[in-house]
Amino acid sequence: MGSELLPARQFLNGLAGKTPAGERRLLAAVSGGLDSMCLMHLLLCWGRENGAAITAAHFNHRLRAGTADRDEDFVRRCCADWGAAFVRGEGDTRALAERRGMTIEEAARTLRYAFLEQAAAERDCQWILTAHHADDNAETMILNLCRGAGSRGLAGIPQVRGQVARPFLRISRRELEAYAAAHRIPHVEDETNELDDAARNLLRHQVMPVLRQINPRAVENMSRSAAVLRRESEAMDLAAAALADRAGAAARGLRISRDILTGAPEAVASRTVLDLLARVCGHRKDLTALDAEAVLSVARAEGTDRERRLPCGLLVCREGEEVAITCPPPAPEPVPLTAGETAAFGGWQVTLGETAGDGECFALSLPAGVPLTVSRWRRDDRLALPGSRGERSFKRLCADRGIRPWQRDVLPVLRVGETPAAAPWIGADCRFAPAEGKKTVFVSFHQKREENDYDE
Repeated sequence: MGSELLPARQFLNGLAGKTPAGERRLLAAVSGGLDSMCLMHLLLCWGRENGAAITAAHFNHRLRAGTADRDEDFVRRCCADWGAAFVRGEGDTRALAERRGMTIEEAARTLRYAFLEQAAAERDCQWILTAHHADDNAETMILNLCRGAGSRGLAGIPQVRGQVARPFLRISRRELEAYAAAHRIPHVEDETNELDDAARNLLRHQVMPVLRQINPRAVENMSRSAAVLRRESEAMDLAAAALADRAGAAARGLRISRDILTGAPEAVASRTVLDLLARVCGHRKDLTALDAEAVLSVARAEGTDRERRLPCGLLVCREGEEVAITCPPPAPEPVPLTAGETAAFGGWQVTLGETAGDGECFALSLPAGVPLTVSRWRRDDRLALPGSRGERSFKRLCADRGIRPWQRDVLPVLRVGETPAAAPWIGADCRFAPAEGKKTVFVSFHQKREENDYDE
């Protein structure tokens, strides 16, 4: 095979060096397309030379009637012909997308990687390998640029993240096509890849060809730029982590000298803040550059009475010459609600009565004998509001109304059984609208004023 796909072979040699021969077990994600079939072919050849056991893992997303099963059967037959182990999984992608308010692409990725991680664990595989290549990376860079991403986003797809590794990330699609032709590697085509109904397909079909006209090596050059940006981003991350390590403990959080934040270069200071926020709340989800800027504005401001609310319930405030980042207690546990009573839920009071009460009020017709509770939102909550075209996820409704994550997470939701019926700032579900011949009751949501009003 000579030097064909040499960067991928060198990358695999690096992975193998971390595991003794005879204990090397790799799981390859194989859809049946050209890229993943090249990956499986290369891995089987390399595996025989380096004492590695290869398992092909195929996930059926149940999105394309007929052809989804065709792809699965194709991968299974190829594994039998090539002497490769095969494992398959499946999931209802559309159902997950509807239940959680995800796009189809997000739901597919969630199901696929959950399957790959489980399959790798069951087979004691050290690595999960995917066939992402340089063209995929270039597309990701452009999409992130359109979204206004910083250097971390413009660095594209990481070659290694956790247990997932991508041997082809420095190899172009044209090189894979040449490899497939040279070795007569069979593959199947996903017909949806030809449609311009998704941003990535539109980019692939209409933008990337123009970039190649400008420079035939556009993809390779972008791949090199991504590698440079990733190295620079990692260096800034290290510098930011060193500054974040200088933070001290605070009640339910951390505190750091404002001089550390204001004295650091802007890019490093922003990453330091994001590092601190993640340490306090335990994750980076929902945290953005805007939140980092909010913290830095508190650090830079004159005076010590500045406070800001951030996602995930985080609170940042000035305490003398220090900036404190804290995380309030978690949302209250669900509480029962009965007619004529008021339930306390965090900073809210929820009343159910025969007349309208204080605060935001909704008229409802509720089924008899079904328990009522007040709780926080759930990821599968969906409501059909008056004037809307069907149900929408609670998360999307909050986003449409400008309700930030930290506000959303403490909103009280009235539930009829397990079904969300009403929530302040959102509305009441049409399924519980007053109806002729049915008793009407009123649910009122009253927010208790805190001692301090915080900037948003």
